[in-house]
Amino acid sequence: MGVRIISTGSYLPEAVVTNEHLHARLGFDSEWIIKRTGIRERRHALPHQATSDLCIEASQRCIASAGIDPKSIDLCVVATFTPDMSFPSTACLVQDRLHLVCPAIEIEAACAGFMYALITASAYIRAGVSEMALVVGGDCNSRVLNPNDIKTYPLFGDGAGAVLLTRGGPEQGIVSYSMGSDGSGGDLLTRVACGSRRPPTPELLAEGKQYMYMDGRAVFRWATNILTDTIKDVLQDGKVRPDDVDLYIPHQANIRIINAAIDVLHIDRSRVFNNLDRYGNTSAGSIPIALDEAWRAGLIHENDLVVMSGFGAGLTWGTALMRW
Repeated sequence: MGVRIISTGSYLPEAVVTNEHLHARLGFDSEWIIKRTGIRERRHALPHQATSDLCIEASQRCIASAGIDPKSIDLCVVATFTPDMSFPSTACLVQDRLHLVCPAIEIEAACAGFMYALITASAYIRAGVSEMALVVGGDCNSRVLNPNDIKTYPLFGDGAGAVLLTRGGPEQGIVSYSMGSDGSGGDLLTRVACGSRRPPTPELLAEGKQYMYMDGRAVFRWATNILTDTIKDVLQDGKVRPDDVDLYIPHQANIRIINAAIDVLHIDRSRVFNNLDRYGNTSAGSIPIALDEAWRAGLIHENDLVVMSGFGAGLTWGTALMRW
């Protein structure tokens, strides 16, 4: 407690890739995509754009909305699993281009990355070692997807979101949270090549090992369970009922995952934010993009209770009950 979000911002690339486009270009069944995922379109970064470019745009919008001097930002935390390059970190690229004078921390927890970053930055502020933190989540998923993979390629899009976090009143902030990992499930969602374990070779590239691999069925089952369990955990720990929460913002991975979890918890679907149909799964960008849209749509007010939950490769998860 004692922290608050004072501003949000998001950015989606201009290139809209519809299901019809995927059908015409790659032969994908557009109706199957909608039925199985709820996704109608997604955004792909333009050829000249990288993850840092998306994060910069989202951050600039967030900072402008707050009306603050960027020099007042003393911590920058960026979550991504599609960095511009191995090093320097995307966080350092963001820090430099925004002319920030602060440490830049990069967190790699895939689709749970923003929640990891938000909880980490909140701890810095609560400890008194940061006064104003820029927290960013963004990914260029289109750069690590196999365009011939009918089960994975349509699911993901590109985008970034950002929030500014600072000190708040004693009743504001993270009421309770669940953050964890299970590395034994790492093989379910992975990109095995292009790291120090298996550097890129002509043979690996010919096999398509530079692309993301996902065991869709296993990930679906795990994601549904972890979303259900962690929301239940943070509500119990925060001593609130599901109906006490004003808005739920789950990671936008698959509408069937979201609906299955909230139905088990008996949560009214009108309380659950969803922009999946327009953007697909933007990984670390998913929750901050949704949060920005919900905030600007007037769906979040002072003193509201908001639940945010991310889950993804690692396997990793982060769920928080936040008092606005």
